[in-house]
Amino acid sequence: MAPRPDFSLEAAHPGPVAGVDEAGRGPLAGPVLAAAVIFPGQPPEELAALLDDSKRLDAAKREAAYAALIGARAAGTALISVGAASAGEIGRLNILRATHLAMLRAVSRLPVAPSLALVDGNAPPRLGCAVRCVVGGDGLSLSIAAASIMAKVVRDRAMARLGARWPDYGFARHAGYPTPAHREALARLGPTPHHRRGFSPVDQAVLALS
Repeated sequence: MAPRPDFSLEAAHPGPVAGVDEAGRGPLAGPVLAAAVIFPGQPPEELAALLDDSKRLDAAKREAAYAALIGARAAGTALISVGAASAGEIGRLNILRATHLAMLRAVSRLPVAPSLALVDGNAPPRLGCAVRCVVGGDGLSLSIAAASIMAKVVRDRAMARLGARWPDYGFARHAGYPTPAHREALARLGPTPHHRRGFSPVDQAVLALS
């Protein structure tokens, strides 16, 4: 069994520590979402037990963890913010720079400025504070795990709303990822305004229908 995230990275730093993670780098459509989470102290055991890398959790467990995090924010035991970069920004900037922009927006919206950001991955964004990259951090750090859950749930809900507006593409089912059904719809119907230019299947669909 994979080890569960804990609070050791956060506890080793004397100031406010934000965990930062993203969701949606791989899809062909929709925004990339980032979340930032600060736990002012050791999270309650019942909350910590719900937190893990969002990819290890099924939808029901992610929703339960999300609800618990919203409750913790209301109780003052978690500080949480989200940021996004649109499909248009992804097309202009590229996905890495757009992801870093979403992370910067998330951190800048926290009610308390962190003195350290623990960022999942190996590419350090500029966030206005010290940054430590943690490869596999969403499975190691409770604050990064919380950020991964927030980003994933918020993005999935956003894609479900886009699915209601563009029902032929199935966004609510695949969240914009390049599934066979999504690729078929894209090739047949062409891209929506929410598809990402610069991603090969999207650009190919534009050329094929032009």
